[in-house]
Amino acid sequence: MAKPDLQIKLDIRKTLRSGQREFHLQASFASASQRIVIYGASGAGKSQLLKAVAGLMTPDAGRIELGGVALFDHSAGLDLAPQRRQVGYLFQDYALFPHLNVRQNIAFGLQRGWFNPLSRVDHEALRYWLAAFELDAVAQQLPDQLSGGQRQRVALARALIASPRALLLDEPFAALDPALRARMRGELDALQRRLAIPMIMITHDPDDALAFGEHVLRMDDGRITDVDDVERIAQYEA
Repeated sequence: MAKPDLQIKLDIRKTLRSGQREFHLQASFASASQRIVIYGASGAGKSQLLKAVAGLMTPDAGRIELGGVALFDHSAGLDLAPQRRQVGYLFQDYALFPHLNVRQNIAFGLQRGWFNPLSRVDHEALRYWLAAFELDAVAQQLPDQLSGGQRQRVALARALIASPRALLLDEPFAALDPALRARMRGELDALQRRLAIPMIMITHDPDDALAFGEHVLRMDDGRITDVDDVERIAQYEA
């Protein structure tokens, strides 16, 4: 059975300071789409917004709701820990543990604590994702022995192994060369459609918005606006 749409409601504010500089995140949107793309230039506040949904950044005020469940509500004193939010997070640089092999990196997504899985760790879900991403042959290799595409698959498998309610993607193709980027877009597109897992992707690349944008939002200087026509993004950037 297909998973329900994401149904996210977000209205948050956060002031970030670096030396004499201040950045004001004042983001608000609601969506019931399965594929949400938040598009904008570097420094627009996209990563901070995604971290707020994941519980990796605490807003100064506001509320975040996912699938009818409140993840954060400042006025009610509610701030669920990241592990309780049931979201998978794919970092821009994939954030793989360099001293852990592929098997261990993926299995870490099942961990409740910070203990490293054994090098020969085995689990039904682990076997499934190793096979699904064609990683069996490199299961004992370390991240620096993998190609860019393989590292991305490992990071995706780690994000998906705990069966999250939603997948959060931070510039998932930025670290790949153009040819691999196009191929991995196709792989992720097919995977998301097959799993029917809701996702929020942030990106500065108009091609990502065109490929995945069921509901596209534009972010500028910490604020969000809807995009009526996704193809206008590419035309605007050309």
